[in-house]
Amino acid sequence: MPVIHILSAGAAQSVAEKIATQLKRETGCDTQAAFGAVGAMKARVVAGEPADVIILSAALIEELLASGHVAAGSRRDLGTVGTSVAVRAGAPPPDIADSSRLRGSLLAAERLLCPDPAIATAGKVVMRALELLGIVDEMRSRLQFFPNGYAAMHQLASGGRPLEIGITQTTEILANNGVTYVGPLPAELQMKTVYSAGVAARAQNSDGARQFIARLTAPEARALLQAAGYEFNE
Repeated sequence: MPVIHILSAGAAQSVAEKIATQLKRETGCDTQAAFGAVGAMKARVVAGEPADVIILSAALIEELLASGHVAAGSRRDLGTVGTSVAVRAGAPPPDIADSSRLRGSLLAAERLLCPDPAIATAGKVVMRALELLGIVDEMRSRLQFFPNGYAAMHQLASGGRPLEIGITQTTEILANNGVTYVGPLPAELQMKTVYSAGVAARAQNSDGARQFIARLTAPEARALLQAAGYEFNE
């Protein structure tokens, strides 16, 4: 069976990898996947990088549908992901119970790690939150951007500073053992993102792509998605 090539947002990495393992075990089909920030992955699709399955935010999948990069009628939603706060495993959790307390915790932090807002959904959420809290200037020198949430969480896990805070998509926190999930951003600062999968318009293995997406979005996969941090509107 031909290999299924996947270009995906990091928010779907943990579940996509589990589905790929399941597919390999049950059918023998191999997958090759690349994960990263949604903006960077969209750029790779537009540049013509070979792909069968594309998993990005619903908004970007819609853009790729309009531009002819995703096959018409192939979009399937995985669920919704929020943005949350993390610390290195074993570090004391900051108080993020409301906007005022989060503001104080951020101002007390030595460094704030997050994905690059130029290419990543969570990075944009972080910058909007800092603006709403009125502390962009105070935090600017303590911000450290990364290509994606996984890279930010990896650095947070291995960092040596006691007062570091990470903010990224919930799914990218829960998938990393070296960090501790503290909780979601307060509701007034929160922005939740729907993630969707689609078949690439120029897929070399469209049958395999549809099979992969069917497994990823099947009712049986909901437990995997929920464990990874996805939410569903019932």
